[in-house]
Amino acid sequence: MEPMRFVVGTRDCDELGHLNVSGYVYYCNRAGMALIEAMGWPPGQANRGRRYSFAAVHMVSDYLAELHEGEEIAVHVGISLIGTKSATFDNTITRADGAVVFRSAWKSALMDLDSRRAVTIPDDLRAAMQPHLTGAG
Repeated sequence: MEPMRFVVGTRDCDELGHLNVSGYVYYCNRAGMALIEAMGWPPGQANRGRRYSFAAVHMVSDYLAELHEGEEIAVHVGISLIGTKSATFDNTITRADGAVVFRSAWKSALMDLDSRRAVTIPDDLRAAMQPHLTGAG
């Protein structure tokens, strides 16, 4: 999937004049949800009667450089590991010049939105995820 592009907004910056921690998470979340939707699993909506979506349960992040209001960024999302009930999503944010400014790995459980419990990743979703494996896991 092509990276998702954004321009860092005023509301995303903090008193220090740079993109706040929550901004990095926001942009990665938007790109991740777009990836899941592109796989045919629109977040929060039913797929063959199943209302499943991934929910982050563990995140490890590296902030490599500051971002400021008005900077153009690209968010790249891939999948490094598909487990039984969870998957690890890898996020990378780059500047317009290609410089990597942020990396993060999110372990996310597949949640049944009705029971609010983790469920086994069904075979059809697992198959839709395969083309997005990065080999990093």
